[in-house]
Amino acid sequence: MSEIADRYRRLSGQFTDTVAGVAPDRWDAPTPCEDWTARDLVRHVVDSHQLFLGFIGEELDAPPVGDDPLPAWAVARDAVQSALDDPARAGKTFTGMFGETTFEQGVDRFLSFDQVVHRWDLARATGQDERMDEAEVARLTAQLPSFGDAMRGPRAFGPEVETPPGADPQAKLIAFLGRTP
Repeated sequence: MSEIADRYRRLSGQFTDTVAGVAPDRWDAPTPCEDWTARDLVRHVVDSHQLFLGFIGEELDAPPVGDDPLPAWAVARDAVQSALDDPARAGKTFTGMFGETTFEQGVDRFLSFDQVVHRWDLARATGQDERMDEAEVARLTAQLPSFGDAMRGPRAFGPEVETPPGADPQAKLIAFLGRTP
């Protein structure tokens, strides 16, 4: 297995734990993502997985994200992991907004990024542990310049929020992405 497949497995496990930890009465809680509830956020992550599978000609047959979003998330997670674990599928190329890339590289750049950030969003919205893995914070922070101006567009990240002096790397990352740490 590749490093990317392993990273995705680890991050999707963390996201799964957070989705599973949402109390039934918290799915309508607002998240740090403007106009999104906890349920909307998981729907977005599932939809993003469907989009990336579509880039390589595959469909996602997930149940709707309803009262319990965990089953839809589990189907999306398993479908992407299956593609990453198959070298032929992981290596399929597609042309996206940053040019030609492989499925595996696209997943690492976008879906893995989303799983870290949106896990934090979901944890914040539902009163769960918001700590991020320090190595992932460093990896995502290093990746940010490659997104350019596209990261501040509609349905992306808001304007950077100011952090107090001495803020830790996680707080700086969250603030850079337009969230209040």
